[in-house]
Amino acid sequence: MSVRRLAAEQPESFAFTPETMELARWWIAKYPPERKQSAVIPVMWLVQKQEGWVSEPAIKAIAELLGMPVIRVLEVATFYTMFQLAPVGKHHLQVCGTTPCMLRGAEELKKVCKSRIGDKHAVSADGMFSWEEVECVGACVNAPVVAIDDYYHEDLTPDALEALMDKLARGEKIAPGSAAGRITSAPEGGPTVLKDPTLYDGSLAKPIKLPGLPEKV
Repeated sequence: MSVRRLAAEQPESFAFTPETMELARWWIAKYPPERKQSAVIPVMWLVQKQEGWVSEPAIKAIAELLGMPVIRVLEVATFYTMFQLAPVGKHHLQVCGTTPCMLRGAEELKKVCKSRIGDKHAVSADGMFSWEEVECVGACVNAPVVAIDDYYHEDLTPDALEALMDKLARGEKIAPGSAAGRITSAPEGGPTVLKDPTLYDGSLAKPIKLPGLPEKV
């Protein structure tokens, strides 16, 4: 794993929004008071959802909220790659580059990101997009996969990814899932087995008699 450091430029301060603080206290309440430090990961995730990334002032605020040394919070932030340590675009793309996605076209998706956004971890000129390459996201059967704002978009082609980015650039919402219309992890084109409804609709069920049960009156 490469060394992860905080961004060179940091904001002067950080403050929890009332909504974030409410959710943070909800998470903290899940643990005994003496174990509230266990909420560091969900609280840090809430901070990232609020700000888009985790800054040094935010790390200090989390440490104060949970009553733990700043270095302990910093260790969490720099260990888990799910936490962004520098500002990201309004929409952040995480391109899976592990073998199944690579074999199914991830390299072409990276080219789209480079041409439209720039180098990895850079933010586009308009502030709309940023991207990075990540390790396996666990959806190999639907490769290649790009997580956009933490939601998976699967079976992508370069054109499909371009179309998603076009929609986001216009301020439109995009729906996660398969660009090929795949249903969960079924084969492309739909299921090929267990297609007879009688196999699962209960119509073939027959009454059974269990030993030891009293006869009905």
